[in-house]
Amino acid sequence: MTERVLLKNFDPRNPVPVSYEAYVKAGGYEGAKNALSKSPLEVQQIVKDSGLRGRGGAGFPTGLKWSFVPMDHPGPKYLVCNCDEMEPGTFKDRALIYGDPHQLIEGMLIAAYAMQMTRGFIFIRYEYKKGAEILDRAIQEAEKHGWLGKNIQGTGFDFYLETHLSAGRYICGEETALLNSLEGKRANPRSKPPFPQVRGFLGQPTIVNNVETFCNIPHILARGPEWYKKLGLNGNAGTKLMGASGRVKTPGLWELPMGTPLSVLLKDYAGGPAREFPIKAVMPGGLSTPMLTPDQFDTPMDFDSVAKAGSRLGTACVIVFDEGDCMVSAMANIIKFYARESCGFCTPCREGMQWIYDTLCAIRDGRGEPADLQVLDDVGRHLAHTFCAFAPGAQGPLVSGLAKFRHEFEEHISRGQCTAAVK
Repeated sequence: MTERVLLKNFDPRNPVPVSYEAYVKAGGYEGAKNALSKSPLEVQQIVKDSGLRGRGGAGFPTGLKWSFVPMDHPGPKYLVCNCDEMEPGTFKDRALIYGDPHQLIEGMLIAAYAMQMTRGFIFIRYEYKKGAEILDRAIQEAEKHGWLGKNIQGTGFDFYLETHLSAGRYICGEETALLNSLEGKRANPRSKPPFPQVRGFLGQPTIVNNVETFCNIPHILARGPEWYKKLGLNGNAGTKLMGASGRVKTPGLWELPMGTPLSVLLKDYAGGPAREFPIKAVMPGGLSTPMLTPDQFDTPMDFDSVAKAGSRLGTACVIVFDEGDCMVSAMANIIKFYARESCGFCTPCREGMQWIYDTLCAIRDGRGEPADLQVLDDVGRHLAHTFCAFAPGAQGPLVSGLAKFRHEFEEHISRGQCTAAVK
């Protein structure tokens, strides 16, 4: 049976906020106590040794990322939590902040101490107003009990934390666009280098980590890196929040060992197909991840295995399609979202997304021509040449959809109508 780590204090289907008293009774702030008894570099090394990789999607080693922050910087340094969670099909961070806010606060406190940062922000999605209110109350509780503010637990270390409600754009999930938004600027991505670890918020060294990443930190400091590494499968460290939505019987969110096969998630937890049709394809990590088909469902849900299969683990929240779904219509719906959410900075993205959407609508509605497929192939390739990763991420589902279900596009063009089982 999987050991519940991140979800041990609450039910993700009904995430009632855990109080400070209940959190401490369940072992809360023990990791922070242990961290504050060590040197900052010792804490960084523990996180490195644990093998924790960022849970926001890219999977970069967390301890290594922290090590890029200059410890001898004479000015302020900032810690930022990315709780924008605008990826469609993803709802794991919402569960964590709604259910166990002190877990996030403790993780950020430990991270701040490890890099000697005295100011932190939780950048939270505009629609998560309830979550911001929950976090604000928890921050007040932590301040009251000496875990935030000045001279934390008598150690001489200061750390002040506050929430910041996002203006609500998909691009704010990109860390440099997030920092621009936090500064009150338009949420356009920045050029890198310099990277935020050296020059981030207000031009000072800054670390941006995801909610789930921070929530792992207290447990690693409380129970050790060796314990954490043993939680995963096939050489992977830790557990991972995995979700499923779409054409499954029991959509939801579960904490499973990193490396759990996709087939186990779909069958044993999500309950298999919701309708009389078999599953046709999945997006393994949110809307921006290329599709996997049934012959790939034994793929372990970890960063390297999913990448080898031709997709990305992303948020590990799976979107499921069945044989009754029209993939042309699905692609048009997906690209419609990305065309709307483009920040408009790059011409290929700003103009290309809308062009792709119009072409897909023409094919879907029976007005397509054979040359349209070549247009989609060409534009899909050229969209990768943009300033940030938004357009390459958006074209991932399109390229995989064209490759795996090209016959559906061809049938729409030749017959002028949809052949899917469910109109």
